[in-house]
Amino acid sequence: MGAVLPGVPVAARPTVRTAAVDGEPDGEPCPSCGTNNRPGRTFCRACAQPLKPRAQAAPLPWWRTRWPFNRRVRAGSGRLLRGSLIALVVAGLLVAGFLLVPAGRYVVEDVRDKLGGAGEVSPVKVSANAAAPGHPAKAAVDGVTNTYWGAPKTGDALTAEFEDPFRLVGVTVHTGVSTKPEVFQKGARPTRADLSITTKDGTVHEKTMTLADKPGEQTVRMGISDVVSIRFTVREAAGESSGHPIALGEIEYFKRT
Repeated sequence: MGAVLPGVPVAARPTVRTAAVDGEPDGEPCPSCGTNNRPGRTFCRACAQPLKPRAQAAPLPWWRTRWPFNRRVRAGSGRLLRGSLIALVVAGLLVAGFLLVPAGRYVVEDVRDKLGGAGEVSPVKVSANAAAPGHPAKAAVDGVTNTYWGAPKTGDALTAEFEDPFRLVGVTVHTGVSTKPEVFQKGARPTRADLSITTKDGTVHEKTMTLADKPGEQTVRMGISDVVSIRFTVREAAGESSGHPIALGEIEYFKRT
């Protein structure tokens, strides 16, 4: 037998590997690595990162970064303290506005006028620069409307003086000789008057009161503190040509209670 030559090595044929198929092609992609995950999973099957990271808390408002609002304690703890501090701050601002800022004081007093009650205050003295016979000044403050102060002409004035200073919140007048319409038209009656309101420090506040030419009470709202006297001056009148005096049936003054 002849000699056998050694065999020539033959290279192995390359094998083709099939690419791995993603087992969950239609799942939810991971926000970190992009691998699909079936619905309902909490963590990614590839990188184990949370599939739904928790939302970041909204930044705190600036006032929550200041003491005592920045305290991170159990719910309800310190609530009474914070509430008390807020109440003290608000009260301090109100006091400062009342004492230091005139506009703030006016607002506070106006709110008190609206929230408080009103009571009639009677003058200790009433006088007039002129009066028709039988119709004196005191008839305008006697509590009834069938008597009246008779001003002989426009420009005449009725003055009321008060014993103690008070907060004036309103003035109510009844014009004419009667509350009955048929009698009311027979006499002269004021249709416009000036109110000069004097306070205890001598300051005089001027107000104009326009009056409807009809029977019944008419009120002008006020808001003046420390009032000591009020002068009612007739500026215009209806029916003055009839020769009758200008009739002011009643005038009432109201203070805050």
